[in-house]
This record gives sequence, structure tokens and C-alpha cells, in this order.
Amino acid sequence: MHFSTFFHVSLFFFCRKQAVEYPIFKPKFTWMTRIALITGASSGIGKSTAEAFAKQNFRLILCGRRQERLDELKQQLAEQTDVYTLLFDVRDEKTVAEAIGSLPADWKSIDILVNNAGNAHGMGPIQEGSVMDWDATMDGNVKGLLYVTKAVTPGMVERRRGHIVNLSSIAGKQTYANGAVYCASKAAVEALSEGMRLDLTQHGIKVTNVAPGAVETEFSMIRFKGDAERAAKVYEGFTPLTPEDIADAITYAVTAPAHVTIADLTILASAQAAATTIYRK
Repeated sequence: MHFSTFFHVSLFFFCRKQAVEYPIFKPKFTWMTRIALITGASSGIGKSTAEAFAKQNFRLILCGRRQERLDELKQQLAEQTDVYTLLFDVRDEKTVAEAIGSLPADWKSIDILVNNAGNAHGMGPIQEGSVMDWDATMDGNVKGLLYVTKAVTPGMVERRRGHIVNLSSIAGKQTYANGAVYCASKAAVEALSEGMRLDLTQHGIKVTNVAPGAVETEFSMIRFKGDAERAAKVYEGFTPLTPEDIADAITYAVTAPAHVTIADLTILASAQAAATTIYRK
């Protein structure tokens, strides 16, 4: 073997060995790095998903309504990956379209969309429900998901690749008393996930529906209008899921082999048997 050829081959295997044994030798980004857009990224499951994706070296577009929290998360993850933030409310279609449309050219090729933003507002029997709460719930959980998906999917179709992850809930599969509108909104997410899969699989786009059970986040605080005592009782007497648990599942889905689609995941705490059946100590 010619000396120069031997030298370059030896150098290749040496560098590969260093990259495996000493992660500092690994490049931070490569041309193969995927871009992931996450809504509701400022807290809870969205934030934990951003942290999990950063470990995969995905470039991150973090979206939310609280700029200071997005900035804090960007600073936290900046050493691991490249981060871009967008400030918008998913319920405002015009703002959603403008924000995503404003992405620089090197951020437009979104490979993964995590439709995480959404919430529950109020809890009670249907005859006593607040129309304002109903609107906030349906606008965020259903219309907001549609607005963001509409802004992102044409590019995925054009590139013939992509992955959409929709955050549903056990409430989308099992309706419970005093939660009819929230359950309806999450049932809509379930239907949209199935419909998206039917429409988009032919274009090389995967769709995953993730339905968590009881996860300890800000969810109950918002639902109960800041009543911390009532919110805390939701998670008393058992070990609830954490946002990191759901982020792990999402990461598993988006890193599965190309020929594998994780279509639907229901994730419960070990003490939870159904939407409202939790065995507490």
C-alpha cells in the first residue's frame, strides 16, 4: 500500500475511534442534522422534549407564548445544539403563519413537528360550563394544532419526508364526567392523527399520536385557575408520570428506523388503570 494511502486510512480509523471513546471529538452539527419544531416548548412536556431532542443533536425551533422562558431554554441548550425561538399563540392563525413563514432559509426544512401546545380550562358539568373556557380549550387543542400543521406540512410534502407528533391524552380515548369539552378536544386530536396518517403517509411523512395519562405539569394549575391546593390533590397518593417520561417516548418514536412508524402510544402511570381510575395510597 502506498504510504500516503496508508496514512489517510490510519488517520480515518484513529479519528473514528476518538469520536466513539471521547465525545468531545464529535462534531456538534452535520448536514444530516434534523430540524424539529416544538410548540408549547416553554414548560412541561414541550420543554422536556426539547431537552431530549438536544441530546440527539436535533436543531430546535422552540415555540411558545413566554419569551423569557424560551430565552432561558435556548441558553440552556445552546452548548448542545442550535436553537431558534418563535413567539406566538397557536390559537392565532395569522400569527402562526407569519411566525413560521419568517424562518430563515436554513431553518425552513422542518423534519419533525411536535404539536404539544394545548391545555384544559375549567372542569365541571356541561350545563354549568363557561363558553370562554370552551373556546380556549378547543382553540388551543384543536384549531391551534391545525394552524401549525398547515404552516409546516406543505414543506414536508414537497421534500417527501417528515414526522408529525400530536399530543393527545387518555382523555381523548376515555370520556369522563365534568370534562366533556376537554375530552372532546383530545378525541379530535386522535381523529386528526389518524386522518393525517391517511393523507400524508403517501408523501413519506410519519404521524405519531401520543396519549399520556396523569403527568405532573402546570396542566392542573391552569385547569383550576391557579388553585394550587386543588391542583396538588390531582397527584396525591401515587407517583404520576413526569414530562421526561413522555419526552423519552416521543424521542423513541422519532428515532425509530425509517421503515417503522409508531402510530399510537398510550402512556399511563403504573398506578393508573384508566382515565379516572387511579389507585392511591
